[in-house]
Amino acid sequence: MLKAHVQRGFTLIELMVGVAVFACLMAIGAPSFSTWMQNSQIRTAAEAIQNGIHLARAEAVRRNTSVRFQLIDTLTNACALSTSGSNWVVSLDPAAGACDAAPSADLAAPTAPRVIQSRAAGAGASRAVIAADQSSIVFNGLGRVTPVPGGNINVNVTNPTGGACAAASGPMRCMRVVVSAAGQVRLCDPRFASSDAQGC
Repeated sequence: MLKAHVQRGFTLIELMVGVAVFACLMAIGAPSFSTWMQNSQIRTAAEAIQNGIHLARAEAVRRNTSVRFQLIDTLTNACALSTSGSNWVVSLDPAAGACDAAPSADLAAPTAPRVIQSRAAGAGASRAVIAADQSSIVFNGLGRVTPVPGGNINVNVTNPTGGACAAASGPMRCMRVVVSAAGQVRLCDPRFASSDAQGC
């Protein structure tokens, strides 16, 4: 009895059709993937700022002393406070002019600025743009903002290279970090109404 010979594998035509279908799918999906990447940079930057503010508040309560969250333009000794700074420093003293100081294990030491933690802008969010109401937020030992602001402190995070914000009918899902006078910190989306759980 003769066994039939069975060929396994792909023919050249099947392979070409598969490559063509894959190329079409990539061409359709590439713009969406690019938008997703741009939006993820906004979210990464906003979450980093939110975490830095939470850290400053938690350290103020834990140490029962004033701790400040500061937006700065660079992490060098030439640093200055900036409402558009995407780097930040959490410290006990003003960090301007000494932002490259290493975090200190002994925060009781007299050497300012007694840095607790710092973060560089380029860490996963190089295209995010920051616009804050103020460059420094100070928390007291009760976890409240001092001096008491007239309203909420907003830190807006956008990505103009990816396009306009969704609130302005653009493709970017811009975010906002809101700090209340009582010290509550939340991340919200300005395109939603304030009555929405995700809204500002």
